[in-house]
Amino acid sequence: MKNQLAQFDPNDARTLTRVAVVIIEREIDGMLEVLFAQRPDGKPYAGYWEFPGGKIEVNETVEAAAIREIDEELGIKIRSVRAWRQQNFSYPHAHVELNFVRTRDWSGAPSAKENQAFSWQQVDAISLTPLLPALHHDDDAMLRAVAALRA
Repeated sequence: MKNQLAQFDPNDARTLTRVAVVIIEREIDGMLEVLFAQRPDGKPYAGYWEFPGGKIEVNETVEAAAIREIDEELGIKIRSVRAWRQQNFSYPHAHVELNFVRTRDWSGAPSAKENQAFSWQQVDAISLTPLLPALHHDDDAMLRAVAALRA
């Protein structure tokens, strides 16, 4: 059954906001885990879980934005990322281009610099709710892609 959540609207006249979304990975006892952050109060979709990241500044690369945003939000030092997927999505509050990158090349421990919760989840057993709608569109294609990642 096709997911009924809104998707990308090519006729949306709003400016497309470019976002770096970071899949931070770690292996624990042979199991791959990814880091989720909960959107803090005062932001659209407060309380929803997402992969951390943020807006790409003018003249900033996706990679540079990913590294900057994760340091600002969680205090994790990322040394490198690799492009993974891109997805456009129309939310009621924004028209976004989501640039997903992956990394296992990081150091430090997450800290809630924006008073957000965070959670490590096994890629094939993500149990957080609610997740941002963009992670559910196209019949959960993004969640299936994450579940297919391997340690």
